[in-house]
Amino acid sequence: MRKLWQLRMGVIGGLVIMALVVVALFTPYLAPGDPYAQVPKHRLSPPAWEEGGRMENLLGTDHVGRDLLTRIMYGTRISLFVGLSAVILEVFMGVLLGLLAGYYGGKTDSIISFLVNVMLGFPFILLAMSLVAVLGASLQNIIIALGLTGWPVFTRVIRIETMRLRESEFVLAAKTQGFKTIRILTVHILPNILPTLTVLASVEVARAIIMESLLSFLGLGIQPPTPSWGLLLAEGRNYMFMAWWLATFPGLAIFLAALGINLLGDALRDLTDPHLRKS
Repeated sequence: MRKLWQLRMGVIGGLVIMALVVVALFTPYLAPGDPYAQVPKHRLSPPAWEEGGRMENLLGTDHVGRDLLTRIMYGTRISLFVGLSAVILEVFMGVLLGLLAGYYGGKTDSIISFLVNVMLGFPFILLAMSLVAVLGASLQNIIIALGLTGWPVFTRVIRIETMRLRESEFVLAAKTQGFKTIRILTVHILPNILPTLTVLASVEVARAIIMESLLSFLGLGIQPPTPSWGLLLAEGRNYMFMAWWLATFPGLAIFLAALGINLLGDALRDLTDPHLRKS
């Protein structure tokens, strides 16, 4: 029963992510208008189903008359790109250091573990804010900042998994046969930690999207007039009581993206982990 429930939730999560990916890839063809076009006479128009709403602006307009649905759709492209790019950087750094620390142990493990503990001692958001403040607020620098703050999570988890697997029979047999370390790590250890890595990466993609939104909300992320979900939230907070849709719909987009990614990650874990399949 639990397995069926997880599968259904995974399908729902997958459909949500597929929808977001389609929107991100084909935004110029799907969006109803120009995300930068300002129509002052229609500023703060409510959603189409409310009194005074217009079908041309299905989710309403912002404070300068830009179509909110169009800006959310273009923001989808930016938010997903930042989330995926940051996690790719996190995975590369975290998995590499985690494998080295867990396999070699000794001084290598001590040095890497010390760096991980130092990094994890700082709140993610404060560290990301500091890096963006130093590097500058741009799309590339946001990805770098999020990647540099997220790798310790991967390193810690991969280190533990590698330490467990290095004493397993198949790894010891590979050592006995004289296989090189790089082959043992990539052929015998890494495939066995992919289920854990998949779930962790899905969680981190959701976290990166939320972090980018928070940085943009605080004015340290994507800069106007480029639309991102966090920036749309920031622009809508001053109109919360007179134009509720400006913050509500971008916030809903962030929520759905995070929920869909986490549901899909949990389902992938159940499908790829042999221990969970047996149970």
